[in-house]
Amino acid sequence: MTEEVEIAVVGAGLMGAATAWAATRRGRSVVLLERFALGHDRGSSHGSARIVRRAYSDPLYVQMTGRAMALWRELEQDAGEPLLRITGGIDHGRLREPERIAAILAECGVPHEVLAAAEAERHWPGLRFDGPVLFHPEAGTVDAAAAVAAFIARARHRGASIHPETPVRRITVDGDDRARLETASGTFTARRVVVAAGAWVQDLLGGLVPLPELTVTQQQVFHFPRRDPALDWPVVLHKDALSTYSLPGGRDGGPDGGRKIAEHGAGGTTTADGRSGVVDPAARERITAYVRQWLPGLVPEPFNAATCLYTSTASQDFILDRTGPLVVCSPCSGHGAKFAPLIGEIATHLAIGQPGPDPRFGLAAHGVTVS
Repeated sequence: MTEEVEIAVVGAGLMGAATAWAATRRGRSVVLLERFALGHDRGSSHGSARIVRRAYSDPLYVQMTGRAMALWRELEQDAGEPLLRITGGIDHGRLREPERIAAILAECGVPHEVLAAAEAERHWPGLRFDGPVLFHPEAGTVDAAAAVAAFIARARHRGASIHPETPVRRITVDGDDRARLETASGTFTARRVVVAAGAWVQDLLGGLVPLPELTVTQQQVFHFPRRDPALDWPVVLHKDALSTYSLPGGRDGGPDGGRKIAEHGAGGTTTADGRSGVVDPAARERITAYVRQWLPGLVPEPFNAATCLYTSTASQDFILDRTGPLVVCSPCSGHGAKFAPLIGEIATHLAIGQPGPDPRFGLAAHGVTVS
């Protein structure tokens, strides 16, 4: 069997599914290939709650969050279901530099306020602070698993051909305008191939595209019960002795709305297929101690834990670039979920020849030479 399409997308996590959605909205013929079952938990796109927010210490990312939030609302309207839960967002901690972020938000016209620690503790009982606290209302969570399903369902509705459990064995390039993808179920040919395969990107593109060094790590997340289910809090980023984030846990938080908490970027190095899936006991101890100190509104005993993958560049910037018929749409360095519909739009622009993203996301900016 050989199937011909305009755009083949490899990887049906958040970024690949978003690309299929964006491309079919522009009337393009699309095939979406996923090596595992749809909605699997082997990569970086599963779970019921990921943070969306506007607060970044970089104006470029602040501007991108604005466009991403608008696109999330378009997906909700298209799918006919809510995917975002807006709670507001908090940034605090000496190394988080909340006042610096506040200045950047002001430059970008993003609503926010800076509170003293005591005032913030009165406003959000059950949380502790020891310095200035930045709050901005345009933050909350997105249901990642439901978003993947919505992207795929709407892409399928517009004619995309969806192929789960179809690993791509080999990609070959035929000039600047055609590529072939070999799978166990047949061969696909496409004018453009968007590779949004996360931790598997090196396996698929090594030798075809000059990629920078990528680091794959296994991260751990934990859910803790709330002492008072009537109390609800914003999403929180805190950077001091530890770099942590916490958020409402969604479905994974259980019927009483447990809180999801993790360290950012503290996982051990692994590979796409070599992750153990075993939660690090030391990470559990660190996060439990953190909860005791900073989140007295939670019971300091996690009731579940899970792992996921980060695939990161040295700069933490994304890779969004095209060489010949191949579009690299990965990795997202542990902070890309909030940008998924925007990244799908950018990947589509690259595939159909529209202007690309900021040069910071190009391969050259990551220190590799593209012929």
